[in-house]
Amino acid sequence: MKEKYFPTEIETKWQKRWADEKAFEVTEYSERPKFYCLEMLAYTSGRAHIGHVSNFAIGDVLSWYKRMRGFNVIHPFGWDAFGQPAETAAIKDGTDPEKFTRDAIAYMKWQFQRMGLSYDWSREIATCDPEYYRWNQWFFIRMWERGMLYRKLSPVNWCPKEDVSLSNEQASGGVCWRCGTPVIQKELMQWFAKITDYADQLLDGLDALEGQWPDRVITMQRNWIGRSRGAHVRFEIPECNESVTVFTTRIDTIFGANAIVLAPEHPLVEKVIAGRSEAGEVRAFAEKLKQEQRAGRPDELDKHAIFTGAYAVNPFNNEKLPIWIANFVLIGYGTGAIMSVPSGDQRDFEFSRKYGLPFRQIKLTADGREIEAEALEEPNEDWTITVNTGQWSGLASEEANRLMTEYAEEKGFGKSAVTYRLRDWGISRQRYWGTPVPMIHCGSCGTVPVPDDQLPVLLPKGVNLKVQGGSPLDHVPEYVNVTCPKCGGAARRDTDTMDTFVDSNWYYFRYCDPHNDKQPFDPRKIAYWLPVDQYIGGIEHAVMHLIYTRYWSKVMRDMGLVSFDEPISRLLTQGMVCKETYRCPNPDHDWLFPEQVTPEKTCSLCGRAVEIGRVEKMSKSRKNVVDPIEMIDIHGADALRLFVLFAGPPDKDKEWSDTGLEGAARFLQRVWRVARRWADQLPGDLNETTELNNHSRKLRRRTHQIIRSVTENMEERLHLNTCISSLMELTNEIQAFDTEVEKQGAAAETDAAVAREAVEALIRMLAPFSPHIAEEMWEAYGHQSSLVCAAWPEFNDVLAREEEIEVAVQVNGKLRSRVYASVEATEDELRQKALADEKVKAAAAGRDPFKVIVVPQKLVNVVFK
Repeated sequence: MKEKYFPTEIETKWQKRWADEKAFEVTEYSERPKFYCLEMLAYTSGRAHIGHVSNFAIGDVLSWYKRMRGFNVIHPFGWDAFGQPAETAAIKDGTDPEKFTRDAIAYMKWQFQRMGLSYDWSREIATCDPEYYRWNQWFFIRMWERGMLYRKLSPVNWCPKEDVSLSNEQASGGVCWRCGTPVIQKELMQWFAKITDYADQLLDGLDALEGQWPDRVITMQRNWIGRSRGAHVRFEIPECNESVTVFTTRIDTIFGANAIVLAPEHPLVEKVIAGRSEAGEVRAFAEKLKQEQRAGRPDELDKHAIFTGAYAVNPFNNEKLPIWIANFVLIGYGTGAIMSVPSGDQRDFEFSRKYGLPFRQIKLTADGREIEAEALEEPNEDWTITVNTGQWSGLASEEANRLMTEYAEEKGFGKSAVTYRLRDWGISRQRYWGTPVPMIHCGSCGTVPVPDDQLPVLLPKGVNLKVQGGSPLDHVPEYVNVTCPKCGGAARRDTDTMDTFVDSNWYYFRYCDPHNDKQPFDPRKIAYWLPVDQYIGGIEHAVMHLIYTRYWSKVMRDMGLVSFDEPISRLLTQGMVCKETYRCPNPDHDWLFPEQVTPEKTCSLCGRAVEIGRVEKMSKSRKNVVDPIEMIDIHGADALRLFVLFAGPPDKDKEWSDTGLEGAARFLQRVWRVARRWADQLPGDLNETTELNNHSRKLRRRTHQIIRSVTENMEERLHLNTCISSLMELTNEIQAFDTEVEKQGAAAETDAAVAREAVEALIRMLAPFSPHIAEEMWEAYGHQSSLVCAAWPEFNDVLAREEEIEVAVQVNGKLRSRVYASVEATEDELRQKALADEKVKAAAAGRDPFKVIVVPQKLVNVVFK
């Protein structure tokens, strides 16, 4: 081994060897058990950042570990390559979205290869490849044939000046991102997937994921699906001969209702204000609320509402209730209308207090106390006995709910119901850079799918992305004007493209059979590799991607393509890498990159003192980013991987530290020196009974203890930072052992054998974290095959057992001393050691003990009267 470790030289060597030997490529049907390790599809943003290193390094450690434990590991990689950011960049820069995306893929792939990530690149996919999105279109048609998709008018964000639809991101702040024009809502025909048909399955399936998925994700999905059991109640509006239906989970509170409140988009708004003097004011107010909701700021803490002037009739007591419009009622939840009951709901309580609506007492406490409703300081949802509710007064809430629902059904103005917060998934977009919807609209035949033998429908080249009036594809006549495949007449191609979540729904199925040109995948290969054993990604995907992919899997199950209910067995949501921010008071400079800040914390551009902001998630907008390639060039990929994994538990946020990275690099140099010290020694013959001196016995014991600790942390908790701490501890133990050997002048044969056993265990355990240096040291130790083929070190419980244990000694229950005894010491031996302790003798003051309590291997309590 060379005297010093040179990262660039070693990393280049091993990355080439892994690639030449196809070290990480796998095939199905191995005799070894399978393990599917997956990180979320990488978006083609143009440059990888430290967050990518952290996320992908977690999966890489686990993949290495499982390989060394004897598993057939599939660890694939691909690109989330469609989507608006590429299209936006193309519009701004005058480039082509495909060129932007392909360039980004090429650069980012080079970055990831520099990190030494153990991917099976033979399975690489990009969702913008026609060979991939062909199957998006195939799924679309199969789902349409089964009635799982439909098309209807639905509102979209629309810029009236540019005459184009906008995503929520493009309409941020309620204005067009391109020209600043206020955004309006326009109804367009949109495609929807009937995900609500699977709402109960999606909700009930979460039970099987408890303990394997983070509790937070499961809770978020349950809330997003939002199943509620209750009743629909119809309130008549005599003035306009209309009615409004509300959903309530607590029909027993209806006598306490003081208003009906509509969402600003509710179709009844125009009908109830028609012909009224306040119609203009109400309409303008409703539009303002809609604008706020589109801008993503409906200010839930401050209730905004307006009275329409109209009234609805409570069907239980014929009381007239004023009809309001408010920002806290959402058109997409329930029926878009609610009854306000302030004594039992926080939202209604705040609304009623603000606008002076009356409160009614409708409940008693469990012990029968009645509290004056107008004197309430907050709603009370724990009251259980009804009062002032007509013939149902005096009943417990549960019984009143049941009987009042039955009454509403009998009288014809209500019925029991189950509602969901989940809405059908709108999967069409009026954009260019996405999977084309494979449908044709014919005046004679209606909507007709593109025949399978004509798939994929390819995106046309050279499209003008700046054109106004609908989707850019609307303005490509040769794309739009087609022949109906059913009747042969003139027809029009659908110009929508699919939501990119369609791409990411099933990509990890395609990894299992990425080159299949006859079907999306061979079901036999899916049966071998799926479900995914470990999925790693951000918490931000909890209620979109992670619900959509569960849904898509169930759809494929119902098509007979897969046999399981849940596609992902275990989920880890990794923490973010964070860094402090820097801002220059000069507005021309504003946010600064770290390299633009001098050691004196001044702006390198103008010399002014820099404002140091809080530590937050790395982002391009804040410029608190670190280029991983720059760090690799300085310290090496192994040190970078080691640092981001050591900085904190995988599921917690961690703070970037230049000194922390330098420390990781120094540690690897120490490991190198330790390994070099014993590299020339031949393996010794060691067993459980080999006679060893004290320092060899201690090192061997600590080696096996640390193998056990690292193994348990990898298997049970995935506490990778703790594993690294243990490797540092083992390095220290070997260095201390070296010092003892030097004191004695020469190493005994058994010393060398023990040292080599410890170093080889260290190298193998280091491999998942810092594989390049581990491979180089492993080779230097005479091993012909790569660590990819090596086994994980096994610990021996007998060798890991402590020879002595520390036992606490108490006198009358108070800690007085500690003694050391053999791990096999009897109770009597522990009693005698405790009584012989000088501190216990001093406390006894010549007295005989009343009794001695021994807890084996833990403590001795000497009791004196």
